[in-house]
Amino acid sequence: MVSPAHRVSRIANQTYRRAGKIISGSPWWQHLPEDFSQWQDDFTLSGTAKLMVAGTKQIDNVLRTGLATMAGLLAIPSTLKPTQVAIDREQRGFYEAIARQGDAARFYQRPARGVTLRKQKTTCLQYRLPSGHIDLLSFDSAFEPVNPALRASYARHTRNATAWAEHWQHGDRPRATIIVVHGFTADPYWLNSRFLAMPWFYEQGYDILLVTLPFHGKRQGPLSPFSGHGYFSHGFCHMSETMAHAIHDIRVFMDYLEDQGVPQMGVTGISLGGYTAALLACVEDRLAFCVPNVPVVSIMDIMLEWFPTSIIVRTGLKLAGMSITDARAATAVQSALSFAPKLPRQRLMLIAGAGDRLAPPKHTHILWEHWQRCRLHWFPGNHLVHFDKGRYLKAMRGFIRHIGFLP
Repeated sequence: MVSPAHRVSRIANQTYRRAGKIISGSPWWQHLPEDFSQWQDDFTLSGTAKLMVAGTKQIDNVLRTGLATMAGLLAIPSTLKPTQVAIDREQRGFYEAIARQGDAARFYQRPARGVTLRKQKTTCLQYRLPSGHIDLLSFDSAFEPVNPALRASYARHTRNATAWAEHWQHGDRPRATIIVVHGFTADPYWLNSRFLAMPWFYEQGYDILLVTLPFHGKRQGPLSPFSGHGYFSHGFCHMSETMAHAIHDIRVFMDYLEDQGVPQMGVTGISLGGYTAALLACVEDRLAFCVPNVPVVSIMDIMLEWFPTSIIVRTGLKLAGMSITDARAATAVQSALSFAPKLPRQRLMLIAGAGDRLAPPKHTHILWEHWQRCRLHWFPGNHLVHFDKGRYLKAMRGFIRHIGFLP
């Protein structure tokens, strides 16, 4: 049950069809109910909010089916081809062992300092600041997969080896900086800056760093059918290494900001970006805050919930002789549920939509439980339609100012 402190944006309460804590023990993948992907989220809503949530659910269902069909036809099949399944089956113990130890630093290793970053001007299509300037940053990423068995195959993706980010600066002095991580396929800087209201935060006095995740945008391969395709098209072990790569490169950008004299850094991200931001909070004590927005926490359960990927994944697991628990264990190293955050709960906040069907509220709920019931803001919308957005933006601004993250 959500405490009165979390009754916001017309959402009065939250009740799941099973009472008590969802994950009752450790490791989480052995205690999360096997049918979790089939659970329905149940909110107690007022009349207006009920209509808003019901309507946005249907929009998400259509969008989810479209994305799932695209991924199911163009990405998932190559992940589940026999040769790839054999590799994942052989190597999955490597990743499960690290997740079972609960030490995020073993997998998300600190990058070397002293990386040289390049700067260039942005295109005219990007957001134009009312004052200050924007640099497009890049560097040659030195990341190597943690598992030696995947290093040769991962290194073939040469375009992915260059990291990119857009840096908005007031220019008068180094300022507290909000790091922004985009969602799956949604890498354009202009899209994320507006969707997450970064111009508004910039006007509050903060600098902004918009990062590009591996296999997205300029990092996708020349034959990639869509941005982000490489995240999910090379097997589950590759997916975990991609998450390690994302964390590695964000930390290099953090080193750069620190070397520039930036006094404070915090992170927010949406969807896959929220998934990544939550993991960053497991390894980075330099973060002043972490605010995942409509986050995912168990990638396997998302695949099992989306149609038609659910059919493809279940078929693949059956052919591989793997249970759902086995599959969760194989990908657990990339979930924030496997590790304790480096930040105290007072510096953690979650934002989620009651009608979300791409990253259902139950995912936010179990992360909220794992994060010792940190601050939580529900809004009456779905994954992309965020009704009452102004309320949660003001709540986020109040939160970061309350903890001393000041421009």
